[in-house]
Amino acid sequence: MRSAVADGRPLLLPVNGLLTHAWMRGEGRPLVIVPGLGCASWMYARLARELARERRVFVYDPPGHGASEGRRDFPVCISHLTDHLAAWLEVMDLGAVPLLGHSLGGEVVIDVAARYPTLVSALIACAPTGIPENPSVRMQLLRLLRDLPRERPGLLGPGLRAYRRSGARRMLKLARDQEAHMTGPLLGQVRVPTLLLDGRADPVIRSWTVRRIQQDLPDAVVREVPGAPHGLTDTHPRAVASFTLDFLRNQGL
Repeated sequence: MRSAVADGRPLLLPVNGLLTHAWMRGEGRPLVIVPGLGCASWMYARLARELARERRVFVYDPPGHGASEGRRDFPVCISHLTDHLAAWLEVMDLGAVPLLGHSLGGEVVIDVAARYPTLVSALIACAPTGIPENPSVRMQLLRLLRDLPRERPGLLGPGLRAYRRSGARRMLKLARDQEAHMTGPLLGQVRVPTLLLDGRADPVIRSWTVRRIQQDLPDAVVREVPGAPHGLTDTHPRAVASFTLDFLRNQGL
């Protein structure tokens, strides 16, 4: 299966009855990028390009996101996203692999590490959601509006295309589930090396949020990306990739 996937070409696989899309770039040890709420794999091309200097990077589309199939009733909660990613990793047969999640993707990869520990060797969580102190959906939307002028203008078109593909109904249901879904109790079950990346100009996930997550992951490493908004994986791909690759090298991964 691996040899059939050419660099930069899409990979479509049936996972629990849904055609699931990803694409791959680079050679070497694998690493999987998991997008945030409503986001699609194409929004992470700049980061994948930097990471692919040393890794074989898979950029995954969750069900109902990007080019992956979804259903009206799936996914509508975070556990759906977690279980589908775990099933996709099993189909891919990558072994224990580092997962890099952005925003809601950071919450999802923490869940996978806690609930499916044999599939994960390390976590990189960029501006992760997932603590009870997260604000209401309404407040998160207001913060996202504040964040928009700080993002790279070139991300606007791809981002709008991704949000249209995912749909307002699905995004709202997933966002509302954040209020009930708490990563906190799961953090104590995470047993893999973890890197938390904090965008210092991010009005959505504040620095105190990242530090709050670290309280339950005392061995986690926190790195700050100066001037980075919520979309730090797109605006600061070299910094994110540098921190990620250094971290994995230091862990012998």
